Amino acid sequence: MQPIQLFDLASRQAEWLTIRQQVVAGNIANANTPKFRAKDITPFDAVLDKSDVAMARTNPAHLSGNDFSDSSDIDVKDAALDQEIGIQESGNTVGLAEELSKSGDIKRQYDLNTSLVSSFNRMMLMTVRR
Repeated sequence: MQPIQLFDLASRQAEWLTIRQQVVAGNIANANTPKFRAKDITPFDAVLDKSDVAMARTNPAHLSGNDFSDSSDIDVKDAALDQEIGIQESGNTVGLAEELSKSGDIKRQYDLNTSLVSSFNRMMLMTVRR
């Protein structure tokens, strides 16, 4: 019997979301720090491209094989400059509106992740009980 990759993938995304939330929170905390450069992390798609989970494709429109590995694939880097705020007089590049938007997006992704895992777990328990 093959292991179920969904739980591994969901765990990897939850780890990625945790690291991204830490970086965004650090950006917000340093919004008034002179010469602080906003940071972001590698997108989750890039992390998946480096992983070794092979997904079966039954339809050309489905996702191709993606995989995941340890958190060494997640890089923290300087974020692209927000064109609305640019570099402030203090040399700071943090845009609070953008960071709060990222934080809301992280919450939505985490909620979706946990909902999918919960639904899949319930479905598996229903099949085992029968």
